[in-house]
Amino acid sequence: MRALVLTGPGKAEVQEVEPPVAGPGEVVVDLERVGVCGTDVELFTGGMSYLHTGRSWYPLRPGHEWCGRVSAVGEGVSPSWAGRRVTGDTMLGCGHCDRCRAGRHHVCAELAEIGISRGRPGALAERLAVPATALHHLPDVVDPTLGALVEPGGNALRAVRAAGLEAGERVLVLGTGTIGLLTALFARAGGAEVHLMGRDEHGLPLARSLGFTDAWTRGSLPSLAWDAVIDASNAPGLPALALDLVEPGRRAVYIGLAGTPSTIDTRDLVLKDVTAVGILGGSAGLAGAIAAYAEGSVDARPLVAATVGLAETADVLAGRRPTGAGPGPKVHIDPRR
Repeated sequence: MRALVLTGPGKAEVQEVEPPVAGPGEVVVDLERVGVCGTDVELFTGGMSYLHTGRSWYPLRPGHEWCGRVSAVGEGVSPSWAGRRVTGDTMLGCGHCDRCRAGRHHVCAELAEIGISRGRPGALAERLAVPATALHHLPDVVDPTLGALVEPGGNALRAVRAAGLEAGERVLVLGTGTIGLLTALFARAGGAEVHLMGRDEHGLPLARSLGFTDAWTRGSLPSLAWDAVIDASNAPGLPALALDLVEPGRRAVYIGLAGTPSTIDTRDLVLKDVTAVGILGGSAGLAGAIAAYAEGSVDARPLVAATVGLAETADVLAGRRPTGAGPGPKVHIDPRR
């Protein structure tokens, strides 16, 4: 089968590789749609920290935002999975340690991440082997575009839940990329008054087209009481700003990661009695994201600028926008092309 292979920093090519086999407890999925994520870009450029700690290595097959149809089931897997449309959890814990048994498999010490770490092949390919325990069924109303947005949607939903908001309360989301906009969409679906802050005016038209009229830059941000601030940016200075802006006794949520260290003053954290929450992975939010997409309370499809074939993935990873791409921050790959 064809698969995208990263062979070194800045080097990616489509290769013919052995197709996966459904081992015990696994299924094989014929992939319909795969999202390109910032993590994939970092793996491509060589900037991903895992490449320097030994958790990831080249050659590497990326891709962890996906959907498809089960074409084979392995020993011990219910035959009812065959033929079903699915997506799946990126985070694969060992399943038997204290963290996994407590529902925290996404921070398992032996964690393997599909398309990211410990040599687990990713979804930028025609087929993918996945443990059946990681699968989530997709109803027919969740089309391939939404199906491949479940994983980032799960991350965003976890961030919104962590903010501890009641309906009608005000949240400020820092960042207007994929995760920032998804976070805003899920927060609005939950009844919050949502404001967004982008790097500059160029990042705001899409947010406004999605109905977020309260979209600002740092210079235009109004002086309001923020019941929660969610940092979904990659700017090293914004975690401290989130702590500075959030109301005392409320929550600052950190889901963005900067390329260089960012700092907060823990004296501010303590003296404001603020709860700071870090979000890693969408595991606990995947089912909720699917439900929101299925019922129509969240429509994330405008975030996808273009869908291209597997052969064009290297260009996307290198930062080249597909011809005719829309304004959205996300590019999808159809591995069947």
